[in-house]
Amino acid sequence: MKFSSTHEWVEIVGDIATIGVTNFGRMHLGEIVNIKLPTINSDIKANEAICVLESNKAAVDIHSPMSGKIIEINDKLEKDLKDLNTSAEEKGWLFKVKITDPKEENNLMDLDEYEKKVSSD
Repeated sequence: MKFSSTHEWVEIVGDIATIGVTNFGRMHLGEIVNIKLPTINSDIKANEAICVLESNKAAVDIHSPMSGKIIEINDKLEKDLKDLNTSAEEKGWLFKVKITDPKEENNLMDLDEYEKKVSSD
């Protein structure tokens, strides 16, 4: 798993990236009460705002760390946000991207780098 500076996680298998919000990012938002997921087949660019999470504290944009095409969304979250609120880095994934620029993975942090970043924030 890799991490972005804006608190998204990425798991890459082949040319597919599964993307979600980190436990740290979700924890700072509080309980997520609403979500606006991206549209399947949308072409996206790295660092572009892709979806919105609303909590009782704030609404935040979630960015895609990878460029490509949205091929799947976790539409279960539109009916029930429990997985996102209790398992953000496992069952609470947000969307999947067919990657068009694999080199963008080099811009992401590993777990140690991410933990150092959040401990200094």
